[in-house]
Amino acid sequence: MKKSVNTTLACVLCIPLVAQTTDSTAKLTVSGYVEGYYSYDFNQPATNDRPPFVYSHNRHNEFNVNLGFIKAAYADERIRGNVALMVGTYANANLAAEPGTLRNIFEANAGIKLSKTKNVWLDAGVFASHIGFESAISKDCWTLTRSLMADNTPYYETGAKIGYTSDNEKWFLSGLVLNGWQQMRRTDGNTRLAVGTQITFKPTGKVTLNSSTFLGGRPDNSNRTRFFHNLYGIFQLSEKLGLTADFDYGVDQRQTGSSTYDAWASWVAILKYQLSSKVGVAGRIENYTDRKGLVIATPTPKGFQTTGYSVNLDYAPISNALWRIEARRINSKDAVFEKEGQPTNHTFTLTTSLAISF
Repeated sequence: MKKSVNTTLACVLCIPLVAQTTDSTAKLTVSGYVEGYYSYDFNQPATNDRPPFVYSHNRHNEFNVNLGFIKAAYADERIRGNVALMVGTYANANLAAEPGTLRNIFEANAGIKLSKTKNVWLDAGVFASHIGFESAISKDCWTLTRSLMADNTPYYETGAKIGYTSDNEKWFLSGLVLNGWQQMRRTDGNTRLAVGTQITFKPTGKVTLNSSTFLGGRPDNSNRTRFFHNLYGIFQLSEKLGLTADFDYGVDQRQTGSSTYDAWASWVAILKYQLSSKVGVAGRIENYTDRKGLVIATPTPKGFQTTGYSVNLDYAPISNALWRIEARRINSKDAVFEKEGQPTNHTFTLTTSLAISF
């Protein structure tokens, strides 16, 4: 599930083509991304699949492709559009509920500028989620693997959105109408659309503050209401040191028409330090509390209550390539994991990846 995709990938081989229009700014560009990885789960899952709440880098003890896509993007002063088709274990795990012909869509949207003097756009189609600071593109994230909150909130959304960027580019405001909680095709019985908001404020080049909301139904046919709020900040504390902090809170209606709601929450903090122009390190601490199994269901008495830690080392030999290695441990109050066929309350993984953009 989740998170917000940076569509301006670092490229060395982008192919600009001037479109047949009198607008000299109109361009079609083709770009791509591919990330190969190997992950070893010391719990040694029998099926070679990581736990079902992990949607990225989720295969054990095998070399595979997490995400690879080719993207075509068109833009001029008044219209824009993006189409990207993908492959990889991320697509297999994250879009399993979508119809077969839609499972390889990473992005497909069209937009039109609504004002000649202000930066106001209307976009419709499949686009990156407005929730969270992490995306499916690992190279753009501070950690190799995604946090629990990112894996269990939308990575992509389908609908329409209006976005406004202020003249000084410090504010971004957006309103969205969506098919649902990470859904291209709504499930039978789910009769309602969802709505969302996003407010991003960048008071300086070193600080980003974001608030995003979602109000709509659960991703099933129950028609129960879900409300979710995501709040994060990204801070460049010095030339080499950065901090990202995120807090999420959500509630689900217990029964359709009921005034009783159950809640879940999560938080994460990531410190990133750039040792040199090519070498960086990052450390993460996170917590996910879902006692009622609203998002991550377990058969255990205390539900899914976990705390995780990770550290990763990054090496970028050139600007459009990144090699990474990460060690990650997650501890739970209950035995929600499996080790050699037996329940256990912890998991430890080592993951390495090589990603390039072009």
